[in-house]
Amino acid sequence: MLPVPTRRLALVAALAAAVVLALDVDRRLLLVDGVLLVLAAVDWALAPRPDRVAVERDLPGVLALGGRGEVVWHLDNPLGRPLRVALADDLAPSLRPRTRRIRVRIPRRGRAEGRTTIHPARRGRFELGRVTLRVEGPLGLAARQRRVPCPGLLRVFPPFRSRDEAELRINKARILEVGLRSAQGRGGGTEFDQLREYSVDDEFRRIDWSATARAGRAIVRTYRAERNQTVLLLLDNGRVMAGRVDDVPRVEHAMDAVMMMTAVATRLGDRCGLVAFDRRVQRVVGPAQSRTQLARVTEAMYELEPQLAESDYAGAFAETLARFRRRAMLVILTDLVEQAVGESLLPALPLIVRNHLVVVAGVADPDVVGWAASSPRDASGAYRKTAAVRALEERRRTVARLRGLGAHVVDAPPGQLAPRLADTYLAVKATGRL
Repeated sequence: MLPVPTRRLALVAALAAAVVLALDVDRRLLLVDGVLLVLAAVDWALAPRPDRVAVERDLPGVLALGGRGEVVWHLDNPLGRPLRVALADDLAPSLRPRTRRIRVRIPRRGRAEGRTTIHPARRGRFELGRVTLRVEGPLGLAARQRRVPCPGLLRVFPPFRSRDEAELRINKARILEVGLRSAQGRGGGTEFDQLREYSVDDEFRRIDWSATARAGRAIVRTYRAERNQTVLLLLDNGRVMAGRVDDVPRVEHAMDAVMMMTAVATRLGDRCGLVAFDRRVQRVVGPAQSRTQLARVTEAMYELEPQLAESDYAGAFAETLARFRRRAMLVILTDLVEQAVGESLLPALPLIVRNHLVVVAGVADPDVVGWAASSPRDASGAYRKTAAVRALEERRRTVARLRGLGAHVVDAPPGQLAPRLADTYLAVKATGRL
């Protein structure tokens, strides 16, 4: 247990020294120092042990990256006199706390609390351990200091930036679905829904002549998009996903797309799952249609950090096919870099395009597009424009090669990747290609 002089002791010593020096009497200075030292020792001896103070920490539990939360420390004093206590918490710098230190006065046999706000700048799991308590003596000249246990857990999840876009698409799909009997609904899809009376908006070919003969009036067959189909999201967690677009790692854009696809697919009656991989498969969430699937997928992703190595697509595809044999829409979220795609993804793609509908999605860098369209004014600008034009041309070749092997490709700028991917899914459902 560490004895610590307080600011009050330092202030008293400084004032005493100033007075004695003004009187020009050195012996008095020594006497004052001795008295202060004795008083500080007595004060330290009378100071309660820090572990006598009960401390608890309230945390949000779960926060979204970039969100705000509050940390509250509760301190209980079991003694019959008030205490002055300072607390320092080992909050990670990436949580960006407003403060990590508080000073409180706890009434006798009472409770006090301190607060701070946090604004996480990094995803992941934060396990909080000990806090440092400093309890002052009754004179305020010395204090006892000790680190005491105060366990806590904070999880910072990826933000669901496209939540509103997801709700718009879910609502639109439900309105258009024949099951909701939209006034203009024509009953698209491939799964039989119901028989109903013919209206002027119905297609003539949908008339069910047997039902018409029985009812004595025109009856049509209506269809809806099939349900309980499978969507598997394959999240590349390798080197190419560590690059930043709009000052956000590519993997963060991909995670937003994963969450939007999971929300849309499960709410519209399909089963959605996740496979996250780099050199090996890191996370697997089996396809499900439950209301909790979005939470399960998000929890599986929140600790992932891109590995600085090439991803093993062949291994990931082989494990995916071994686990899930049912035909599915496989959505591969990666970066459409020619070298990485050409060396790893393209050779492995034939493993899955034969029996599955494959979509490859990546986020485009608007800065590169801007540099390619710029009018350079110096040599540096010219080199940058040349490199950007070359990068875009390589990206176009990559997209063409992927499509040539039978994959659908979504290449969209930040903020549009998730909505464009969801639109592709809805188009596939509407045409019955899955």
